Amino acid sequence: MDWDNVRIFLAVARSGQLLAASRRVGLNHATLSRRVSALEEQLGTRLIIRRTNGCDLTPEGEVFLTAAERMEAEMLAAQASIGRVDAAVAGTVRIGAPDGFGVSFLAPRLGRLTARYPELKIQLVPVPRSFSLSQREADIAITLERPEQGRLVSAKLVDYTLGLYASADYLAGSERPETVEALKAHRRIGYVEDLIFTPSLDFSSEVLRSWNAGFEISSATGQTEAVRSGAGIGILHNYIAKGVPGLVRLLPEITIRRAYWTTYHESARDLVRVRTVASFLAELIVAAGTMFD
Repeated sequence: MDWDNVRIFLAVARSGQLLAASRRVGLNHATLSRRVSALEEQLGTRLIIRRTNGCDLTPEGEVFLTAAERMEAEMLAAQASIGRVDAAVAGTVRIGAPDGFGVSFLAPRLGRLTARYPELKIQLVPVPRSFSLSQREADIAITLERPEQGRLVSAKLVDYTLGLYASADYLAGSERPETVEALKAHRRIGYVEDLIFTPSLDFSSEVLRSWNAGFEISSATGQTEAVRSGAGIGILHNYIAKGVPGLVRLLPEITIRRAYWTTYHESARDLVRVRTVASFLAELIVAAGTMFD
């Protein structure tokens, strides 16, 4: 079996589109399609259903994807064991991160890493959702919980806290709440409830059983901006809010605690570029000192 064709199949399976896969592996669309067809002919089964807006795996394709992932992991391990993988820190590493951590903390700091390793390209994808490491949507994911399933390498990156905030302008026109019960008389900002993809994001229920926000935003940075503008009271990441002028901490005895985890697929364990980026993330946290307290 031609490993190169298997590699191309993996690119198609992970991107969900032939065109996107062709860009990823550096082949034109027609050549890539022929290579996938050649693999299907060799296996004697159809692996991919081609559609106008992308492609899906057949049941046989899903089965073969698992086998192809194992083949890839063995190939990477074999190459690493003889010193032929990632001798230098080069190539692309995609980091998937929650938007608050990605935009507010990582984005201003990752330039130091690319300056240190000019052949390394970093892709930061700060979106408020989970990532599929098995499908390589990210090489390293910053997660809010430690994954319990899959062949993943995971380590706690840092604990962080959240608290209640309002803007000074908002408080100038409203009576400052001194109790949790008093929050009910104020405009409140929160997440869009049906888009909360993990229980770790359900901060508000730890303050009020029914937060009942009048303004819902599925973005930590968006919520920070809404609170800063005077739209109401919100539960914000302390490490972000402390750096925003005009925000006032309310009811400081209320502190919500969470953690970020660094996670990558087991097959990437021997990739120097991935290990280097993971180590740099830990380095950033040490340099941040008490920022996340």
